[in-house]
Amino acid sequence: MIIRIFTATIPSDLHNAFETKFKEISVPVVKNYNGLISLEIGRPSQWNPNEFVMVSRWKTEQDLINFAGEDWNKAHIPKGMEKYITTCTVSHFEQIDLKQG
Repeated sequence: MIIRIFTATIPSDLHNAFETKFKEISVPVVKNYNGLISLEIGRPSQWNPNEFVMVSRWKTEQDLINFAGEDWNKAHIPKGMEKYITTCTVSHFEQIDLKQG
């Protein structure tokens, strides 16, 4: 399983508009792909005052390629969302199985 963590820095005056579009545009785009196991999004907090996050879990690397293309290790920004984003990052991790025995 692959964990994908996308973070985006958004100017504070655009938080409300971005959050609305994040839910209306970005979430449906990701949810339309086979291989997606789970998806969570988060808004800024006192610890990260201008960062939004999207955490998705995928069955395989091929599922990520199907979603984001051959450059799946780069951020995939749906059309219309780029105008809000100052900077963004994407990181990938292999899930560690917590089952013992």
